[in-house]
Amino acid sequence: MNAAAAHHSQHPHFGRPLCRDDLINGSLRNAFLKSRMAAHAWTDEQLERSLDRTLACVPRGDVWVFAYGSLLWNPIFPFIEKRLARIYGFHRSFCLWSRIGRGTPEHPGLVLALDHGGTCAGLAYRIAAAHVREEMLLLWRREMVTGSYIPTWVKARTSRGAVAAIAFVMNHRSIAYAGKLAARDAGRCIATAAGLHGPCSEYLTRTLAGLREHGIEDASLCAVEQAMRAALP
Repeated sequence: MNAAAAHHSQHPHFGRPLCRDDLINGSLRNAFLKSRMAAHAWTDEQLERSLDRTLACVPRGDVWVFAYGSLLWNPIFPFIEKRLARIYGFHRSFCLWSRIGRGTPEHPGLVLALDHGGTCAGLAYRIAAAHVREEMLLLWRREMVTGSYIPTWVKARTSRGAVAAIAFVMNHRSIAYAGKLAARDAGRCIATAAGLHGPCSEYLTRTLAGLREHGIEDASLCAVEQAMRAALP
């Protein structure tokens, strides 16, 4: 076990991916509160205000969520429809430091965010109107622990037409913003980082598997994977 993994090894759920109970019981946020990241953790009030502002932008009803990273293979929330989708104006990027889930404050890992420019293929999930508030609040607890993302409504184009969907775009003002990293540098970081929810390398391989399961290829992620494998200890 490397030093990064040892940091979290005493936690009862060390090494397993995030699950729904972690969001319901607040264990993900508590992990931040017990770390050097405590000052950056959002309160429940901040989360609810952000969610309210986002949902107020569209009429009430079913809500679509655009998935491009871990939501591809670990959505957690129930959905009533799933479609292949593509958005324009954003691309998938390892530009977000992970200091709890897939790394530590001392040895952060990297996870994906949407950054400006280009295009991104992923999935669009439809959440039933009756469950929107409950499920979106859990999603906010997952994605907005420290406000590293800007929840953004995007036009997700599918084979059955375009839908308005919530996507999580990188907040460049966040202390978690890693900037634009070369594939070699991102791969080296991912190869050696680990956190509460397991090795950062697992996050990358599961995301690639989730993309390929749906016939999506991402050359930039493949380049990072190649660099990661070359750097594995």
